[in-house]
Amino acid sequence: MFDIGFPELLIIGVVSLIVIGPEQLPQTIRSIALWVGRFKKGFSDLRSEIERGIGADEIKQQLHNEAILKEIEKSKAAIAQTTQDAAAFATQQASALRPTNSVTQSKRTPNDRAE
Repeated sequence: MFDIGFPELLIIGVVSLIVIGPEQLPQTIRSIALWVGRFKKGFSDLRSEIERGIGADEIKQQLHNEAILKEIEKSKAAIAQTTQDAAAFATQQASALRPTNSVTQSKRTPNDRAE
């Protein structure tokens, strides 16, 4: 809002010390701080009341809930894909471990050939 740096604050402090005087400066600073606090609180109350009036809190909550639901749907899809991949891998491994006819024929004993 205001772009006030340290040099500006120092100038304001020196001018106020000269104008107000060292006796009244602490009391004046306390009064100014009190008024600034009251203004901030008043604006904060006004803002929260306006937000409540237009339903901004409910809209924010609804958007948050929708974002969570989207994340859940993404997670479900990822889990389903992983499950399908795992099932396909298991099927592939099971078929690779099944003995084929050529393997069973080579495992015959000499007695089997004689018959």
